[in-house]
Amino acid sequence: MKENLINLVEAKYLKKDIPKFEIGDTVDVELKIVEEGKTRLQTFEGTVIARNASGLRETFVVRKISYGEGVEMIFPLHSPSIDKISVLKKGDVKRAKLYYLKRKVGKATRVDEKIEHHHETASASEEAKPSQDGAQAK
Repeated sequence: MKENLINLVEAKYLKKDIPKFEIGDTVDVELKIVEEGKTRLQTFEGTVIARNASGLRETFVVRKISYGEGVEMIFPLHSPSIDKISVLKKGDVKRAKLYYLKRKVGKATRVDEKIEHHHETASASEEAKPSQDGAQAK
């Protein structure tokens, strides 16, 4: 009963336009920064090394190398200060947390990119066969 009430209240604050991203993906997070009454967007591009919790409390950790120093930021996923999250590259990793990247230096910090193969449908391959047979018969 208590959890149902909490979920009802939290549902109002959940964002709907969040892209699907996973651990190892390279993302570009656009933050709303307020300075002297003016609002501007600042981007933080890096690799997602962790995701924690769920629902309104969900957070994700993004790590990047800036001027030779490793920089990590923890973002609340449903925060109003996050304007947009863009997935730049899909990462191919086998772990749920990539904390081991903190100990790596240089090219060793790179994550392999996931290559997605688009399979042809059976109907498309069947359409191609008769035209090839007809060309061979002539």
